[in-house]
Amino acid sequence: MAIFLRKQYFLVLISMLVTVRLASGEGTRAWEQSKFEDLSKGSAVGVAIRSMGGLELAPAFKAISTTPSTYIWSIAADSSGNLYAATGSPSRVYRVTPQGQSSSIFEPKELQVQALALDKNSVLYAATNPDGKVYRIERQTAAPTDKTKSTGEFSASVYFDPGTKYIWDLVFDNSGNLYVATGDHGEIFRVTPKGEHSVFFKSDEAHIRVLSVDAKGNLIAGSDGSGLVYQIKPSGEGFVLYSAPKKEITALAIDKAGNIYAAGVGEKRPGVTPSNFPSPTTTPTPTPAAGAAQPGMVVLNVNPSPSALVSSIPLPGSGASGGSEIYRLAPDGSPSRVWASRDDLVYALAFDPAGRLLAGTGNRGHIFAITGEDRFVDLLKASATQVTAFAEAPGNGLYVSTSNLGKVFLLGGSPESEGSYESDVFDGKVFSRWGHAELRGAGKVELFARSGNVDNPDRNWSPWTPVDLQKDPVLNVPAARFIQWKAVLHAGNPTPSVDSVLLNYLPKNVAPDFDDVSVQVGVRYQPLPKPAGIPDTSGGASGTTQIRFEAPPPSTRDSGSIGVKWTVHDDNDDQMVYSVFYRGDGESRWLLLKDNLSDKFYSFDASLLPDGGYTVEVVASDGPSHSPGQALTSTRDSARFEVDTTPPRIDELRASIEGTQIHVTFRATDGFSNIKRAEYSVDATDWQYVEPVGQLADSKSASYDFQVTVPAAGNATLTDPKKMSAEHVVVVRVYDRFDNMSSAKTVIRK
Repeated sequence: MAIFLRKQYFLVLISMLVTVRLASGEGTRAWEQSKFEDLSKGSAVGVAIRSMGGLELAPAFKAISTTPSTYIWSIAADSSGNLYAATGSPSRVYRVTPQGQSSSIFEPKELQVQALALDKNSVLYAATNPDGKVYRIERQTAAPTDKTKSTGEFSASVYFDPGTKYIWDLVFDNSGNLYVATGDHGEIFRVTPKGEHSVFFKSDEAHIRVLSVDAKGNLIAGSDGSGLVYQIKPSGEGFVLYSAPKKEITALAIDKAGNIYAAGVGEKRPGVTPSNFPSPTTTPTPTPAAGAAQPGMVVLNVNPSPSALVSSIPLPGSGASGGSEIYRLAPDGSPSRVWASRDDLVYALAFDPAGRLLAGTGNRGHIFAITGEDRFVDLLKASATQVTAFAEAPGNGLYVSTSNLGKVFLLGGSPESEGSYESDVFDGKVFSRWGHAELRGAGKVELFARSGNVDNPDRNWSPWTPVDLQKDPVLNVPAARFIQWKAVLHAGNPTPSVDSVLLNYLPKNVAPDFDDVSVQVGVRYQPLPKPAGIPDTSGGASGTTQIRFEAPPPSTRDSGSIGVKWTVHDDNDDQMVYSVFYRGDGESRWLLLKDNLSDKFYSFDASLLPDGGYTVEVVASDGPSHSPGQALTSTRDSARFEVDTTPPRIDELRASIEGTQIHVTFRATDGFSNIKRAEYSVDATDWQYVEPVGQLADSKSASYDFQVTVPAAGNATLTDPKKMSAEHVVVVRVYDRFDNMSSAKTVIRK
């Protein structure tokens, strides 16, 4: 009956506290997804994710050809919409028709075809690596000769041999001059329409990686080593427009306004002057999974020779670390950084029909649309590791090439007619009831949900169930621990978009769960300062939540105190309140020591309890987070402990002189614990330990009977009784097991 009344009292107290105390774990909660870092964890098909949050339809994107080669390094499209792809492993040039029919038109002996360019007459030029050459590839109008190579209807002949180790890029200017970017000596060659060639520009960098031509006919070049962007006039006079913070320029693009965009990758070597513009927020992309390509590394197949030999070529971006950045160089030359990612490496830049800058990246195969400084849209993910090149396609589209695997895609100029997005799986932590959904967006959007009790939706979850967003947007899914939502966007007017999705849920309340309750006699805990709440980023209820890390309370040694400490958790993350009770040996009533505690420790004066054995019980309640009558409690008892604050008693202390000896007897008694030890001092000499009669100190009472030689001055012992002083003081002291001490003295006179 006493226990029942104690718990009833505690529940009434908690009900009163609910009206004045709030907590992060109380009542109905909400899981909301709107930020890029949350949405990027989901799976999108035909749906793009905005960096500022929200979803929209992605451009139409379909595969049109899969080549036998692992790598596609460059693509070019002619006026009829035929696409040409430069590949490696094996080294080929493929022709892909607008209908997706693919055929090999050039098979060089070099390990890979690195770059392609088409002149005004749609004659194709291909550069090979290593120790490569520039080949002219055209339709056959005559029988092939010894100087030409024929593959079906196309023939190839050596157009230019620069005598360098690597050829990285090709580009034509408006006058029909072909520029050849090379490696090992950082030279750019110019080949005139008549076939005359010369070194057009010599850099002090090892490699010139990429080339482009601006509206004024200036050649724009990017290097590997110091990450330089050059502007080279038609006369061959070069000027460094920009020294990027990254070591290698991997792609260039120039818009109609004359802005030059350059992508940089790799950590720059020490001693190079850094840029002077502020760093933007980097793209929060997920870390690649184990076994996937790491940032800056081109994934190479572990194949036998000759394809394995491709790994010996310093491929664009290979070995890069630290992610990549895109810079904009304004017409006046001023630089700014418009995009950065910790993990994605930019391999290609181009513009879509709307004028947005597109970035093809690895090693996750994403295409990003850069919409402003630090603003972008994660458009799509290709079914390959690296997006390596873009080329114009009929109908305002773009051809897209990839490596690992070597594929060709068509990126449409209009959005998909339909796209779907599946959210990440949300863990409610405990069994939960799912309520209404709230979707903020525009256009025709369908919402679905499903739930389950394992974290893998493929393991017998409920089926996808539609949510009626117009009438009653209730989540008609079974109560369960996990949930997932899916949005389907349909093209129309207005344009469909999803800004945020919020799911309401009510976790089933579970009682707090104790891990341990410990009691330490002689310890006092010091109160901790109360930390301010921090924003709740766990996906649970809005507002603030308690800091999860709990530092142990500082303690001090205090023989007059008793410290109680406990560890307890609540699966609902509810705020808890505690009460501490005690009960003596043989008693049935629990007595309240302290209630309304928010700390997980409590210290009290040991003298409040009579000497004896006790047990402490701690009661935890989640009442502050629930309505009256809905709170749950848990209890945990401590191990038995003993309290003894009363010193032992010394009785019958007697001392007498017997020759040169003093004979001392006394009896020590304690009301609760055993006598631990006894000591004596004669005439203020040092304390000396003395054993009880029988030598064992193992009971609540002990008798002592001992003799000690009377000391003389200087602590020397007397051997002549006649020289003994006329008076001596004998002091004894006794300790019990809890170090409580009492003393007594007697005076001996001759």
